[in-house]
Amino acid sequence: MVHINNIIVEPTLVNSSCAWASDFAQLESLYECPHIGAVTTRTATLNGFKEDESHTVAFSSSTASSLNSYGYSPYPLATYLEWIQQLLNGNHSTKQPQKPFIISITESKLENLERMVNDIQALRASIDDKDSNPSRVAIELNTSCPNIPGSPPSAYNSLSDSDTSLRSLLKVLQTAHQSDHTLTIGLKLPPFVYRQQFTDFITLLKDSGSNSDTKSSPISFLTCTNTLGNSLMFLEEIDEAGKFRFAVPTATGGLAGEALHGLALGNVFTFAELLAKEDALKDIAIIGVGGVTTGQAALRMRQAGAAVVGCATLLGIEGVKAFETISNT
Repeated sequence: MVHINNIIVEPTLVNSSCAWASDFAQLESLYECPHIGAVTTRTATLNGFKEDESHTVAFSSSTASSLNSYGYSPYPLATYLEWIQQLLNGNHSTKQPQKPFIISITESKLENLERMVNDIQALRASIDDKDSNPSRVAIELNTSCPNIPGSPPSAYNSLSDSDTSLRSLLKVLQTAHQSDHTLTIGLKLPPFVYRQQFTDFITLLKDSGSNSDTKSSPISFLTCTNTLGNSLMFLEEIDEAGKFRFAVPTATGGLAGEALHGLALGNVFTFAELLAKEDALKDIAIIGVGGVTTGQAALRMRQAGAAVVGCATLLGIEGVKAFETISNT
């Protein structure tokens, strides 16, 4: 059992935000899975992302790895809020103990992000979640999708002061948390590859993320990591026929699964090490994601410093049975 601010994750295995957490049926299946302790939605925008045939995924024929060219969910945030309310109110096929939903969102415009956070808070108010202990709804801001042309992952430019920077977005989240300390907020990060990226991000959390009244961060968890962008997989590497020599129509995309495991472990380990040294940040939990396809891989994530372990690629391969696979190996 892991407490992350005002939510409890038990068991300490979750799905990470991905294409297999897109629609109601998928969310319901995840909600009813006894092997995970929280459900993370696919990343939503305010009005939905326009998806077409170029947005897809391919799986390696030799390892449990994947390459995807997906953007964000085609469903707007409002649709996810309706579905989550249905599930939390018990309108689903079997009765399971309630588990929290981690609502993944993204936005570059401050006014839109503020509206999205307010809409999530309105959902929480409608289900009395602000007065519940534990809470059943949390927010994860996705700062890390590598597949959006003209919109690079904001976490890669941590120290920017522009109006659309992560620093500015964090101020919106800080304000929301100052108004309601029961609101649990996390950030989904891209894979970092050198030390300065980690220390710059820690500086960002210290400089713009602390609540003046509590001296603690409004950020309660970091999800490490999202896919590795600009990765290439040839058609011969997958078990599918296609028109082109590349695994996805865009040629390059986000690499995930076993091929990402070592880098993901390194990200979890480095953040765990750096967060532990900062009094205002030491309570931030890490959700370790990347190449968790077996129980041994999940154990390595925990040994590296993850409080909770997440999975996506194996979910795409096996469905919710993936979590039983990880739990039993």
